[in-house]
Amino acid sequence: MSEGAGLTRLTGSGNGNGECGADDCPNVYKTERGTFVVQGDVFSGFTPPGGEGLVEIPESVLQEAIRVLGW
Repeated sequence: MSEGAGLTRLTGSGNGNGECGADDCPNVYKTERGTFVVQGDVFSGFTPPGGEGLVEIPESVLQEAIRVLGW
């Protein structure tokens, strides 16, 4: 389940909700520092400050991450 750059993939099981394409599922990763990295479609609702970005992911992806962490 480990990925490169010190990331552990918590989600992306392809839960059948039609949220995945060819290896481009929205995902949540946990870093070695205990922070999270979110992979998903770029959200364009507003422009964040320079050097920051926003992504939009389905609720089911966060629910899966919470389940994997046992929260």
